[in-house]
Amino acid sequence: MQESTLLIACGALARELVEIRRLNGWRHIRIQCLPAELHNRPEKIPGAVRAEIEKHRSGFESIFVAYADCGTGGMLDKVLAELGVERLPGAHCYEFFSGTRVFADLADEEPGTFYLTDFLARHFDRLVKVGLGLDKHPELKPEYFRNYRRLVYLSQSKSAELEAAAKSHADFLGLEYIHKHTGLEPVTRNLKEQPVLWRN
Repeated sequence: MQESTLLIACGALARELVEIRRLNGWRHIRIQCLPAELHNRPEKIPGAVRAEIEKHRSGFESIFVAYADCGTGGMLDKVLAELGVERLPGAHCYEFFSGTRVFADLADEEPGTFYLTDFLARHFDRLVKVGLGLDKHPELKPEYFRNYRRLVYLSQSKSAELEAAAKSHADFLGLEYIHKHTGLEPVTRNLKEQPVLWRN
């Protein structure tokens, strides 16, 4: 089957999206990921997404963006409205990993929550310690995380190794640790609810 739909996604979703595509036989969808490091520079996300859409627009019948707002302050939505492209709903990718209701409940319970997914648990040192400069300036940690009270690990796979890593990351940040297993079902359901992915 020809790949007629392009799914432009955050690199932090790559492993899960590839697995969901395989499990569901969605051979009409090609997944193109942008660097996960953009998590730390959300002001660069709209431009990067625009460039990817313009690069591939002529090669696909439809394009969909697997990003939430992700800290762009509405700028991503302005770009997508201009280009006529839709995205996943929500403010953060954690919402479609956990499902909207679960995420809302977690946010209501404790607004000062730092979230991890499998990807972030796996790449915490690179994206958080090094990405925020804590490897060279550990004195910045209390400043960066003073408004956080807990770390919630939203796991997509069942891995004792990743659970131990997530607990270690919570200890490093001095935060209460909570683990909630989400699996892939919320992300799969969210994708199935996007009509643009199934028009062809």
